[in-house]
Amino acid sequence: MTEPAVHRTHPTGPGVTRIDTTRPHPARVYDWFLGGKDNYPVDEALGKQIMSIDAGAPRAARANRRFMQRATRRLAREAGIRQFLDIGTGIPTEPNLHQIAQSFAPDARVVYVDNDPIVLAHAEALLRGTPEGVTEYLQADAREPAAILEQARRILDFDRPVALSLIALLHFVADEDGAHELVDTLVEALAPGSCLVVSAMTADFEPENVQRGIAAYAAGGVTLVARSQAEMGRFFKGLEVLDPGVVSVADWHPEPDAGGDAPDGPGPVSLYGGVGRKP
Repeated sequence: MTEPAVHRTHPTGPGVTRIDTTRPHPARVYDWFLGGKDNYPVDEALGKQIMSIDAGAPRAARANRRFMQRATRRLAREAGIRQFLDIGTGIPTEPNLHQIAQSFAPDARVVYVDNDPIVLAHAEALLRGTPEGVTEYLQADAREPAAILEQARRILDFDRPVALSLIALLHFVADEDGAHELVDTLVEALAPGSCLVVSAMTADFEPENVQRGIAAYAAGGVTLVARSQAEMGRFFKGLEVLDPGVVSVADWHPEPDAGGDAPDGPGPVSLYGGVGRKP
């Protein structure tokens, strides 16, 4: 690319829309599970309801966050990827993806994409990356991959490898609503050597708890889809799935703490994660 690496300071996309505090929002419930402050009573109420069904929900949220961090570190450090496209960014929670990528490669280019007005409200803080790199936020709907790619091409060079992250996103998009078409469109645009990073909910480990949780979200107006390991594997068709394959996010290259214990504690984590490389 001929454009110099600069720090972008203004998000692109539509202006801020009103934040609806009368209904729970998945990103805000997730923020509550992580101990954040960017949520409302309605989100806390749903979070507490989910915890009454599955007390391990906050642990699963932390495990998912750490999966993103480990995958980003490995792709920046070992695969040498210097461009990252994170769709379904969610509310900023440090360390963010750009902080991890740019700690290994200060010139890394990171594009975040979300359509939640509360994420847009935090975009200025989200954009504080390294002076050598680019950190940009796009306001766009994940269900419109062509529009995302059109905007992202202004920042990323799609002739070079890109790490595409879809973290805890696809369980909000059913197959019949175009989940696979969404992924296929995005992956098709990537250069060889690019990687797809995915995590999504499963009912394989705790079917009853997960189904009760799905029902609780549905009562709050949020649709969730739980997929089996085989169904998750379909998102990686045509890609080389890196070791250890599609596994619980807690089991994807875990990094024990100094005491030798898994940092997220014992028990199953009902989210599959995996990384695939485009040949």
